[in-house]
Amino acid sequence: MGPGGLYHSCKQLGVSHLQWTAAAPGTGLHTWDRFSKLPYPSDKAFLYDTFPDKFMWAVGTAAYSVEGAWEKDGKGKSIWDTFTRGGTRVSRGDVGSDSYHNIPGDLRALQQLGVSHYRFSLSWPRIFSNGTKESYNEKGVEYYKSLIRGLKKIKVQPIVTLYHWDLPDSLQTLFGGWSNSVMVELFREYADFCFKTFGSDVKFWITIDNPFAVAWHGYGTGVVAPGIKNDSVLPFRVGHNLLKAHAAAWHMYDDRYRSSQGGQVSMALASHWIKPSRTRQENRKACQCSLDFVLGWFARPLFVDGDYPPCMKRNLIHRLPTFTEAESLYVNGTADFFALSHGPALSFQLINESLRFGQTEALGLRMLLYWVGGEYNNPPIFVVESGWYGSGNTKTKDAKHMYYLKRFIMETLKAIRFDRINVIGYTAWSLLDGYEWYREYGIRRGLFFVDFNTADLKRKPKTSATFYSKLIEKNGFPQLPENQPAQGVFPCDFAWGVAANSIQVDTIPSQFADPSVYIWNVSGNGELKKVPGVRVPPMHRKYHCANYGSILQQVSDVHRMQVTHFQFSINWSSITPTGRVSDANETLLKYYHCFVSELRTVNVTPVVTLWQHTGKLSSLPAPMEAGGGWQSEETVQAFADYARLCFQRLGAHVKLWITLNEPNDEDLEYTVGHQLLRAHALAWHVYDTEFRRAQGGKASLVLHMDWVEPAFSFNREDSEPANRVLDFRVGWFADPIFGSGDYPGVMRTWLQQRNNTDLFSYHLPTFSDEDRLLVKGTYDFFAISHFTTSMVYDGVGDTYTFKDKLKVQLISDVTWIMSSRPNSPVVPWGLRKALNWVNSRYKGVPIYVMANGVQEDTASFKDSLRVYYFYNYINEALKAYTLDGVNLKGYFAYAFSDQRDPGFGMYGHVQEEVISKSSLAHYKDIIRNNGFLAPGTPQQHCPHAPVLLTKQPVVGFLSLIWKILMATTQARNAGIII
Repeated sequence: MGPGGLYHSCKQLGVSHLQWTAAAPGTGLHTWDRFSKLPYPSDKAFLYDTFPDKFMWAVGTAAYSVEGAWEKDGKGKSIWDTFTRGGTRVSRGDVGSDSYHNIPGDLRALQQLGVSHYRFSLSWPRIFSNGTKESYNEKGVEYYKSLIRGLKKIKVQPIVTLYHWDLPDSLQTLFGGWSNSVMVELFREYADFCFKTFGSDVKFWITIDNPFAVAWHGYGTGVVAPGIKNDSVLPFRVGHNLLKAHAAAWHMYDDRYRSSQGGQVSMALASHWIKPSRTRQENRKACQCSLDFVLGWFARPLFVDGDYPPCMKRNLIHRLPTFTEAESLYVNGTADFFALSHGPALSFQLINESLRFGQTEALGLRMLLYWVGGEYNNPPIFVVESGWYGSGNTKTKDAKHMYYLKRFIMETLKAIRFDRINVIGYTAWSLLDGYEWYREYGIRRGLFFVDFNTADLKRKPKTSATFYSKLIEKNGFPQLPENQPAQGVFPCDFAWGVAANSIQVDTIPSQFADPSVYIWNVSGNGELKKVPGVRVPPMHRKYHCANYGSILQQVSDVHRMQVTHFQFSINWSSITPTGRVSDANETLLKYYHCFVSELRTVNVTPVVTLWQHTGKLSSLPAPMEAGGGWQSEETVQAFADYARLCFQRLGAHVKLWITLNEPNDEDLEYTVGHQLLRAHALAWHVYDTEFRRAQGGKASLVLHMDWVEPAFSFNREDSEPANRVLDFRVGWFADPIFGSGDYPGVMRTWLQQRNNTDLFSYHLPTFSDEDRLLVKGTYDFFAISHFTTSMVYDGVGDTYTFKDKLKVQLISDVTWIMSSRPNSPVVPWGLRKALNWVNSRYKGVPIYVMANGVQEDTASFKDSLRVYYFYNYINEALKAYTLDGVNLKGYFAYAFSDQRDPGFGMYGHVQEEVISKSSLAHYKDIIRNNGFLAPGTPQQHCPHAPVLLTKQPVVGFLSLIWKILMATTQARNAGIII
């Protein structure tokens, strides 16, 4: 028995006063605390699960938005018919989607969706043309009877809204509409007729839709009909009458129809969600107050105590009407379920910021559901309106609408499964494109596209409709095998690495360079203390690699990570400032040589990149840049000479070389890309012919390869835009080297077509026979850097992310976990798909993931997002290796340190101190297990390489002891007591 039934029973027993106590006042205030403490980011991850059995899947419309026929067959004028003919209104809902003349089309659309329920509204002036029963309109009533009969035939249950904003205009003219208490009795009379006429086939009734919008925006801001504004008291009087009118209708149903019809009645309450601008308790109380002003205004009288929220009473004082004891009792408990609307309704983006109380609006449906559950004692909640919208020129590809729908449904599922909220149904909004109130036809919210420029206004399913129908068919998002974490290990020779854009270079030896004298407090804490004014004479000895403190610190930090490989870039312009190897910087070369040799002493294989693409910042020697950059043949030849120099000086310790790192920048001119391919090929041939036999290393280049997924995957055509982007992004450099020796055919065809039709000048160079022979096959492995995934489709949605050259729109799925880096969501399965793309296109090529990481706040040493990121991305890499047969040779986490790669490092820094972040410990665990061992599985046995020892650190330590002893002797001779 719900609160309404309890009221009814008490009334029969003669009880004079009853308060339906829902929960302790302000219980919803705990919502912000709870959600701030949920585990991040795992709580944000997508939930694969299904909805409870008999969950109600619905779709909805509003009469004025879709019916049209505004003055046909005896229908009277509504306040919207009048409102849209005055002021600055440009268009009207006179025709809308023409549902009045197209019941079969609407029914077909409902059948295609497979919904169990259809929420629609009755037009009061279509039934009673002037608002009273004396103006009964038989043709209007027959329209709704026909619709309900049609729904019954296709086994779709109706959810009927009595009032969705279209008040008979005569009632506004005669009485001032909802500002007059006479409306209570008129609405009760109208409701009585509807219950009697349609109720035998209706099990769910909504009395009034979004009373907040009616009161606040209809009679306060004037944004919607009847367009009254600048009266600070009127909205609250209207709200009071709306509540009493609803209660009158509910009691009418409860008294006369519930026992025979067995239905339920509620009022649809709409709300935004709001988050604190700061974490202070007073900000959370302000959020609570904001929700009370929008949702609690009507929900508290219905579900709690028949009175307005204390926050409203404190703030409004004389403006807010007072419930008499009888009214309070009459209103309280008059809802059989909580009907909740959410999305881009008028309660979201409030227009008037005063109701935010200095806080921020957000789209948290899950949190709103939890707040409702807490605030109103976990009532059954029916989400009676939810969804998003597209622009007015959106056709059938409504990606934004579809993915927001997916997000809201997933949040509803989490509210049910994780939060134990009693959600009984979900209504996608809306069935059809129509007249969108104060936005007119400027947006589209339909799952079905309506072409308003054609006479028959045919309905065409959008991608959101296809998505919703598939979702209903599966009753949610069932767990699939590919979404399950994998267990298993990589091969014993798998390369576990860490990547850095560069290393710290300090070519001044730090060991033995300090002439100061220190006291060693042996009897105390063992600290060294500098003796002021005492210096020792300089020592003359040969420098060793151990002299460089910056090298030892970095090598020590790398060694502690337990990786087998370390990848970093060296700087061409610093090594050969003039571009000529005869002018090489010997000091810097010596430093790099020391760095790679010290890495080898701790059994870490150096992976050295010769040239790192740095976007608009040139990393070429200044003369090369001045001479035309990469477009000059001189630069290409100079790069080969520079590569030879590096192979000569460092190759004894470097077993993996990267010629070019991420040269495939989409903004790069194609002529520059062509020269970069030649430069890589020349360098590779230098290594292959002059150094490979002696040094035994391997060389290739690294291509940036973020994955691109089709935004829609309902037919084969949906994959074409994604394939096009991948050809331009990766195939551009990969096909000439790993494939045919030429650019992808898609690139040539597409650019030629663009040049012909759009008068662009996209010139893709042609490979001569000599260049093709030079470039093709110049690899020992395929290396990618991968960070994120985006989605793509043909069409224009957001001009900011529209790629004009390829005529594609890039978007993100709003259910993905977002990182702090713009347009870089965390999508682990994208790595597996990228690896499979490479493996299938370039059959069995050895692959290294040379950089993979996520940006996070540098101050966050408990970097939970990075922990989640590495675990899941490496797990997807394991699936590619064990399940898909990808020839994966190694994985490099990016990055080593925040000092060189801000926001990406596993080492952070506080002043001079190096801090290990949480992600480092988790990465070490994965390395230690060589993957992901199943519980109880014994450790994998791999032969370990022998530790390479060096005498240099020992010599350095003995020299340090000698230095301290000498300093001690001198100090004593100077009269210093130690």
